[in-house]
Amino acid sequence: MTIHYTKCLICLGLLYADFALPDSKAQQILSQLHLPKGFNISLYADNVPNARTLALGDKGVVYVGTRQQGSVYALQDINQDGISDQRYLLGSDLNMPNGVAYKDGALYVAEINRIIRFDNITTQLAHPPKPTIIYDQLPKEEWHGWKVLRFGTDNKLYTAVGAPCNVCIPKQAIHGSLVRLNADGSDFEILAQGIRNSVGFDWQPSTGQLFFTDNGRDNLGDDLPPDELNHWSSKGQHFGFPYCHAGEIVDPDIADTKSCAQFVAPVWTFKAHMAPLGMRFYTGTQFPAHYKNQLFVAQHGSWNRTKPQGYRVVSLTFKAGKPISEAVFIDGWLTDKSEILGRPTDILQLPDGSLLIADDTLGVIYKVTYQGN
Repeated sequence: MTIHYTKCLICLGLLYADFALPDSKAQQILSQLHLPKGFNISLYADNVPNARTLALGDKGVVYVGTRQQGSVYALQDINQDGISDQRYLLGSDLNMPNGVAYKDGALYVAEINRIIRFDNITTQLAHPPKPTIIYDQLPKEEWHGWKVLRFGTDNKLYTAVGAPCNVCIPKQAIHGSLVRLNADGSDFEILAQGIRNSVGFDWQPSTGQLFFTDNGRDNLGDDLPPDELNHWSSKGQHFGFPYCHAGEIVDPDIADTKSCAQFVAPVWTFKAHMAPLGMRFYTGTQFPAHYKNQLFVAQHGSWNRTKPQGYRVVSLTFKAGKPISEAVFIDGWLTDKSEILGRPTDILQLPDGSLLIADDTLGVIYKVTYQGN
């Protein structure tokens, strides 16, 4: 594989760069990844340090949020060859700008304590405007403070505020919650509580219902508790944290214990410490028909397990609106020798039905296409 980017000086917000990974390293990574028959994976973009979440804008622009890097990027595949050939730096020195969302010409970015908006961004990628602050009353705690940001089917902005701890009873109602607000920052409301750390959600195409991932607590051993996929349906729901995990495990460290029957149980559980992050329901037509309206989930992988697990993308099959099975879609970022080659973080569907997958460890974005038998 040979990939080249045009060389140039840094021109304000516009960045061009040579391919950061040598061919040998890129080939090593791609050759280690396993996909179902008929699928192909390639590098859509490299040199996107700490790439975390993805959003699609007008004219095929892909926006990328980061966490530790503190930057927000825009990528374009100008010649439509499946490889991004332009990268723009839209913002830097931001406060963990993990979440990005796009609507009506504007890019919305979720930092730890606020949400900002870049207006008319599509026409100003090379010279990004100063962002407007639309909401700045979010908590400032960094622990589980990085956020995902999505527009819902009601055209409102949705995000989640994680718990500022491994396990504790939050002192503020907003900690461990799912929230939403209008695009102008008004009408902020808490929709649900008892959510430890959700950094991925999407709306089921057939029902319009919201599903979200949640990362379970640490220090209960290698295999407890399972991570979760939850279904939100009404305001005021409580999903159990910190009292109950995975719908059935009462927390041993919380004195004020409650029955798990008091809370909304997950609709699916993943193995412990898989760290499910970004997720997308597939609505395209490029992939085989059985993937239609099914869910892809990026499992970032464990950091505190004796034998690492995760580091993969899985697909969940739904029937009658509920998940019934889980299958590995892409793996190989974790080798047989427990070497970690990369960590997937988010998934984005492009208009042609292909998928982009962000990898925050390598700072690259992969593209998955289906080419048939």
